Amino acid sequence: MTGADPNRSVDDDSADTISPAPLAQAVSPAPLAEDTRSDDVRDLPSRNDVTVRALSGLVGGPVGKHALIGRSRFLTPLRVMIAIALLFMALGYSTKAACLQSTDTGTADQRVAVWENQRAYYELCYSDTVPLYTAELLSLGKFPYKSSWIEKDGDGRPHVQYDGSPAVRYMEYPVLTGLYQYVSMTLAKSYTALTKLVSMPIVAEVVMFFNIAAFGLALAWLATVWATSRLAGRRPWDAAVVAASPLLIFQIFTNFDALATAAAMGALLAWSRKKPVLAGALIGIGVALKLYPLLLLLPLVILGVRSGRVRDVGKTVLVTVVTWVAVNLPIMVLFPRGWSEFFRLNTRRGDDMDSIYNVIKSFTGWRGFDPGLGFWEPPTVLNGVTAVLFAICCAAIAYVGLTAKQRPRLAQLVFLVVAAFLLTNKVWSPQYSLWLVPLAALALPHRRILLAWMTIDALVWIPRMLFLYGEQNMGLPQEVFTTTVLLRDVAVIALCALVIRQIYRPEEDLVRWRGRIDDPSGGVFDRAPDAFPSRWPDRLRPAQARTAPPAEHVDAAEPAPVGGS
Repeated sequence: MTGADPNRSVDDDSADTISPAPLAQAVSPAPLAEDTRSDDVRDLPSRNDVTVRALSGLVGGPVGKHALIGRSRFLTPLRVMIAIALLFMALGYSTKAACLQSTDTGTADQRVAVWENQRAYYELCYSDTVPLYTAELLSLGKFPYKSSWIEKDGDGRPHVQYDGSPAVRYMEYPVLTGLYQYVSMTLAKSYTALTKLVSMPIVAEVVMFFNIAAFGLALAWLATVWATSRLAGRRPWDAAVVAASPLLIFQIFTNFDALATAAAMGALLAWSRKKPVLAGALIGIGVALKLYPLLLLLPLVILGVRSGRVRDVGKTVLVTVVTWVAVNLPIMVLFPRGWSEFFRLNTRRGDDMDSIYNVIKSFTGWRGFDPGLGFWEPPTVLNGVTAVLFAICCAAIAYVGLTAKQRPRLAQLVFLVVAAFLLTNKVWSPQYSLWLVPLAALALPHRRILLAWMTIDALVWIPRMLFLYGEQNMGLPQEVFTTTVLLRDVAVIALCALVIRQIYRPEEDLVRWRGRIDDPSGGVFDRAPDAFPSRWPDRLRPAQARTAPPAEHVDAAEPAPVGGS
């Protein structure tokens, strides 16, 4: 909370100037409090955002002009957003409830969830968690990465790979996600054992597994909301779109991605507080949960080169590698074949139904880059194309980050890199969109724009499920589904264009508050001047700096020009 003189005017774009009132009108019905400090720099969306102003009518209207900001002891912004997140995740749980009804009789481990007749599709309640419990041998209490099984076709016959070898499968997730499932399974089986000893509600073991896993995912998303709120600086309410994202309704409990999202946002928060070692540790943990937190390193390197803070970035990269190796090494050594399944699976996967490549195929009749492949034969051309396209996007983002007149904010570049990865990748599972939600809130805090994109993205789930249900069952044809996927891709591309526009027009960036702020989530980058290496090519410098001598290194704690430009 920032101290303020109660008699001065409020320096905020969204607040009116307070003028001294005549003495006769200034009489208070009660003595003023001794402590009149107010967080006058905080953004107040109930005053300056049309949508929030309208919604605030439900709770009494916009905050008053003479209110002391940041003084509530109970209904703080974070607690309000936590409550909103809990409400939306409750809606998310309700969308899965139809698939969590127990059937059969007997003990908990003899009961199953009701999934017959493709119920998961027409009820829109599909979640990977339920089928994975049986498919990956968790229901048998097997340890991930140690146990294997033979992949079978729809008729129950063992598959044979393209090279004639048996189609052997292992746990397909990175180490920490696999262990998370194992712990959830252990707790579910413990509950089953209790139901056999004492009188308590009997719930199908697979349903209890889902519930336990969902509880941890909910905590992870609350951590994501908390980290986003702290990263937003004077704009804590920007995290409200993370708490109230329509994507939570269908995707928060579809898979385990919320765990990696919490680790990634925790890493950005640690970096913003100038703790590069902790940031690296959290990125390493995130990569051991899901690969995407690794993408955070590229923006750090770009901004580290531009600001001369390469040593801090180097610490983060080094600790990321050490942490990832430390987490993976035991499984890598004990069960190397099972540990490497995640990498093999991603190599041999074809273009996913939600990818841009499948969209093109559905409308043009194109057979793809690798037609006629055998079972599990790696799509070599597709893999190469996706890698090249993503590399081109990364090069373009690096060029923007290095040559923009004012150094971009870290959140802006991270959002662009993650969005480019999803747009060019051969797989965009529906829950992957959760990766973008907190990054978009920080990179482009325009609530109506973000809610429009998230609504489009969330609604992709409905035609997806109905397409999987099948036209023969009165579902939807593929073209309806791929049309919504295309709309989602266009919406994400539009967000990227707006972020790039604000990088080149920083005066339009709401976070920068008309130049008063540089980068609240930038850590050592915040207010640091540009300090390229002496031999850095001129073509990779901002235009106005190409003829100027290199800036001297200035400690981040000392006053410096905003962005160093």
